[in-house]
Amino acid sequence: MSSVPETYAGEDGKHYPAPLAPHDDVVRDSSLFWDTLRRFHFLMGTKFMIPVIGGKELDLHVLYVEVTRRSGYEKVVAEKKWREVGSVFKFSATTTSASFVLRKHYFSLLYHYEQVHFFKARGSVYTPSTDAFSGNSPSWRPELAIVEYSPKPLNSSSESRAEETSCLSGNGTIEGKFECGYLVSVKLGSEVLRGVLYHPEKMVAPPSIPQHENAIVPFKSKGHRSGRRRRNKRRWDPNYPKPNRSGYNFFFAEKHYSLKALYPNREREFTKMIGQSWNSLSPEERLVYQNIGLRDKERYKRELTEYKERMKLRETPEVGLP
Repeated sequence: MSSVPETYAGEDGKHYPAPLAPHDDVVRDSSLFWDTLRRFHFLMGTKFMIPVIGGKELDLHVLYVEVTRRSGYEKVVAEKKWREVGSVFKFSATTTSASFVLRKHYFSLLYHYEQVHFFKARGSVYTPSTDAFSGNSPSWRPELAIVEYSPKPLNSSSESRAEETSCLSGNGTIEGKFECGYLVSVKLGSEVLRGVLYHPEKMVAPPSIPQHENAIVPFKSKGHRSGRRRRNKRRWDPNYPKPNRSGYNFFFAEKHYSLKALYPNREREFTKMIGQSWNSLSPEERLVYQNIGLRDKERYKRELTEYKERMKLRETPEVGLP
């Protein structure tokens, strides 16, 4: 069993940590799996959050066990067994494109963990050089770019879009919303860029955007500009906890993945379609996502408290011996 196929290319400046536990142990003990998975993402400097599918948190332990039982991610991709893996979870009939979503989450959250604990990979971090998850770019990696958003009136006419395009054109997708902006992906040619879309200070929402309770609207600063700047700077600490998301944000992300697979050329309509789906949910169905949002809020508060305590310890000067 080879841990590093010849078609892989190393990532610059990153190396795999040593295995945190034997593969057989993490398969048998789900608590050990969750503990080592969180520690692994911390050591790799990557963000970790449990995804939600069909209103329920995805059991990554079951997903890891089922994929490694079938000889790992590459084998499952090559033999097209994601539907077989998805059948284990017994998703509801309303959950579409489960195979696509499972593959995406496995690649982003479990692929490198699999390399270290299942294949016992060592040295530089590797990602597939062919059949990358974007489906287009052989060197795609889930990295973040910092961009600034300057709102312009939207024009649905493809002719006007062609006239406004200069040397580059791309299709952008909003994948999530947080306090100061959006998580976005932009396709430029064969390359997919993922980034954080920040709103400039003192920006006012355009009047043409309806202020609906479920609509995603540009963030409006509330003054105290210097304070906001200081907090934003601290946010770029890689150890700063990931901001919490609301129940609607989890619902939006789940439905967006499904719609993107079903209607790849209708991304402009996704926000409206998802908003209509949210409004059509029963109070019981909506409560499932709202509870997930509350748990994520508690997670953020807990991690923020731990982060602040660590920062205080760093800022405390060491007392030397006389």
